[in-house]
Amino acid sequence: MGDQAERTQSRTITVLIPCYNEQESLPILFDRMDNLIKQSNSLDYTLLFVDDGSKDNTRPLIKEYAQKHPYVEYIFLSRNFGKEKAMYAGIENVHTDGLVIIDADLQDPPELIPQMAELWMQGYDDVYARRRSREGESWLKKATSRWYYDLLQKVSGVAIQKDTGDFRLLDRKCVDALKRLDESERNSKALFSWIGFKKIEFLYDRDKRVAGKTKWNYLKLFHLAMDGITSFTTAPLKIATWVGSLVSLAAVIYALVILVKTFVQGIDVPGYASTMVVVLILGGVQLLSLGIIGEYLGRIFMQTKKRPNYLVQEQHLAQ
Repeated sequence: MGDQAERTQSRTITVLIPCYNEQESLPILFDRMDNLIKQSNSLDYTLLFVDDGSKDNTRPLIKEYAQKHPYVEYIFLSRNFGKEKAMYAGIENVHTDGLVIIDADLQDPPELIPQMAELWMQGYDDVYARRRSREGESWLKKATSRWYYDLLQKVSGVAIQKDTGDFRLLDRKCVDALKRLDESERNSKALFSWIGFKKIEFLYDRDKRVAGKTKWNYLKLFHLAMDGITSFTTAPLKIATWVGSLVSLAAVIYALVILVKTFVQGIDVPGYASTMVVVLILGGVQLLSLGIIGEYLGRIFMQTKKRPNYLVQEQHLAQ
């Protein structure tokens, strides 16, 4: 019992904070993280900021904060590579027992980390935070998010946690597993599910952004959703095959009907409307199928280049 208590007391944890143009929210984040760390007795915190090519005052703020606090580390990427690759840059440089991923906009309250750590210390490897409510988001964003998770759950070969984001606590074994997944077209939410391990749900209420504007528009969210689907299932290709087969079968049946009518009733005046309908349907199915194939080929093309997921311009790390 004494050894277990000593091990629990000495657990180390990294809070990974990907940033992109967050100069308005960072001072508030600094204060809240400082208060959290001061009140902690059972966890030894490291704050790891990964700046994804910010163009505002984000980097100078992080550097100034790091100079005054020994538990702060940072990685500045050479340009904007996207949040997924920024998170991977942080994951590759974690050296602690556990990892928490949290956004700089404070929609995910850092004050919940100790409660998540309690579940972690009970033996769970992945304590994922599920949103009970989502303030500051439109009904359309909430609805499309729900539809996306429902679709991904049905077509994916792994169990996907619904209404969850990147806010979670991962044990060291999960971090090591994620380091091995160096694919270029990343979707971390699906990767968290794919690696498995012992998971538990942690319900919370998501807050509004404390400052600034969201960097995610519907086009970026759609691209992220496509990454999640094409990275973990070939169901769209199978659907395209089935739809193409059904349309082809219908076309053959229709052609036989026309042939029989021609032999029985003679040559009929060709119908412009029906011809256009058939041409448009067949053309639409073909273009849709080519588009689906193109999505997969594009990801294969990017992966075969074997380019690094990110490049570092400047970093300050403990190890």
